[in-house]
Amino acid sequence: MVDTRLDGIGMTSARTRERLVQRLKEGGIRNPAILDRIRNVPRHLFVDEALASRAYEDVALPIGFGQTISQPWIVARMTEALLEGGPLQKVLEIGTGCGYQTAVLAPLVGRVYSIERVGPLYERARERLKVLGIRNVRLRHGDGASGWRTQAPFDGILVAAAPHAVPDALLEQLAPGGRMVVPIGAEGEQELVRITREEGRLKRERLGAVAFVPLIQGPVSTA
Repeated sequence: MVDTRLDGIGMTSARTRERLVQRLKEGGIRNPAILDRIRNVPRHLFVDEALASRAYEDVALPIGFGQTISQPWIVARMTEALLEGGPLQKVLEIGTGCGYQTAVLAPLVGRVYSIERVGPLYERARERLKVLGIRNVRLRHGDGASGWRTQAPFDGILVAAAPHAVPDALLEQLAPGGRMVVPIGAEGEQELVRITREEGRLKRERLGAVAFVPLIQGPVSTA
């Protein structure tokens, strides 16, 4: 059952959230709109109740099914990297997970199309986003590596799991002038990369080492 206590108390209070925002500033996050979203999105709603007291630590936490909710700094950094260069109207998110990254991103862009391959996570994310009143997100239960061809092209693509190489389907669905932020590589060797489609070519920028769950392609998991 989703916790509807949006404000939080104790370890999920406004004071605790402000400490997290201060840590992100110290870690180099500068975009005030992103910091405000981190401050205001109730991260404790996106984790199990037993982990709620750790929701505003700058750490990744398990959400079941071998998946994690990314640490807030990573969420902020990926969002910042995606938004640098101008506003985005249509964004594809690969790996909805619990929906936290989606909730941070949604008010900062025109519309988000988000894909999650694990059925129960998809259902939970849909319910949480509904509770928060976020209405510019369209969710889909499916294989994120294939993208969302019927809605392409996308001004921005954010990938929340690491492929060894970016799937061709995602590159094909990136609009001219569009930006993709994606972790690439095997476990222990992953690097965050920004790919921009410029004048018919793909420009790649290396943004630093990261650690993500792998991007799994193929049949959709319903377990």
